[in-house]
Amino acid sequence: MTAAAPIVLVPSFSPMSSDDAGARRDSERDFVVAAQQGSETAFAELVRRHQRRAYAVARAIVLSHEDAEDAVQDGFLHAFRALDRFHSEQPFGAWLNRIVANAALDLIRRRRVRDAEELPETIALAFRDPGEADELRRRLADALRRITDRQRAVIVLHDVEGYTHGEIGSMLGIPEGTARSDLHHARAALRRLLNDVRSDR
Repeated sequence: MTAAAPIVLVPSFSPMSSDDAGARRDSERDFVVAAQQGSETAFAELVRRHQRRAYAVARAIVLSHEDAEDAVQDGFLHAFRALDRFHSEQPFGAWLNRIVANAALDLIRRRRVRDAEELPETIALAFRDPGEADELRRRLADALRRITDRQRAVIVLHDVEGYTHGEIGSMLGIPEGTARSDLHHARAALRRLLNDVRSDR
């Protein structure tokens, strides 16, 4: 497959009614097959359909808008290059989200090596509402920074984005039981960290 042109994220797209869900799945298979045959237009449609969810997955892991956009770009590029290995009868979204999650985790590792000193500020800004200096949000952002990358990804993907343990396991490449365990430990760690902050007041 030849190299794709830079992927341009589409700002938004119109929702589809539940009556059209079956047709959407069927047409998506058609787009996947066409993209596998080299159609950049078909792949652009797949990007349009899945970019919002892919962004949510990446943002759950990196907690920075700019890094999430970079991870989504990397993820879609990796997906394009790996299309030949994708089986069209499988759910494209789940396959794509796993690639995006891996891209986000890779970005964290690269960024930590390159400029680890900037990470706390980046994460704090990601959780602060514009114009609202909310102390709890700052404390939560700091607590999320202090747990492991995978625990942070699991708790945000589950508690904020609503993914199941199985879906999270598939995205992060870990067993469902490990995702469940990580969620339990992440919640316990956040409770401990936030309680420690309150006790210092």
